[in-house]
Amino acid sequence: MGVLQRFEQRLEHAVSSAFARAFRSAVQPVEIAASITREIDHSTQILSRDRTLVPNAFTVELSDSDFDRLSPYGTRLSSELDKLIHEHVREQRFTLAGPVAIDFHKRADLPTGRFLVSGRASAQVSPASGVAPTDTMVGRAPVIVEVNGERHPVTEAGLVLGRGEEADLRINDPGISRKHAQIQLSTESGLLSVSVVDLGSTNGTSVDGRRVQQALLRDGSSIVIGTTTVVVRDPRLQEP
Repeated sequence: MGVLQRFEQRLEHAVSSAFARAFRSAVQPVEIAASITREIDHSTQILSRDRTLVPNAFTVELSDSDFDRLSPYGTRLSSELDKLIHEHVREQRFTLAGPVAIDFHKRADLPTGRFLVSGRASAQVSPASGVAPTDTMVGRAPVIVEVNGERHPVTEAGLVLGRGEEADLRINDPGISRKHAQIQLSTESGLLSVSVVDLGSTNGTSVDGRRVQQALLRDGSSIVIGTTTVVVRDPRLQEP
């Protein structure tokens, strides 16, 4: 029995017949499940001979009517989709970029019975201290970086990005080395400059689409390590 059949069977046992009636003429849960597995299969990134990275964060866009029908069963459906994703990834020997997240949204221009699924790799990010920075800490920092929608301060001591315990900002991305890169701050003649240095990582560091060993950064510079994008934010930075 395949993952889709197991998914459908679990749902049949888990919810009442009202669930089936609600979806009789609308989006079927198994269609969403099949679309997610296709998104996984079509979005692979080869990290090495033995490791293939796939998305872990999924967005399901539904028509207004389908979204309203789905809402009462959303928690249970998300749980079963989570199981399906892990089963599919395990069977295909893929590597998830991080914890699975599934979000459902309304999209007004979709007719009943139509839906869209998109997936992306989204790594879990945490400071070495284990405590999220406060708005005050971020506001007082000379420079901040944005990772997956969260802001983190860069102090004068710099910021080591990596997957291991030695990193100041830990990013749980399989494509990132334990100590991948460091953001460094310096001041000369009263002008602040920021640079990034690759720390001998396995998969390298890119800045604004260019592979670098070391590079000066500006406000809005995008650093890509693994599948994660780190954006530098500070309008005071001079152009490199």
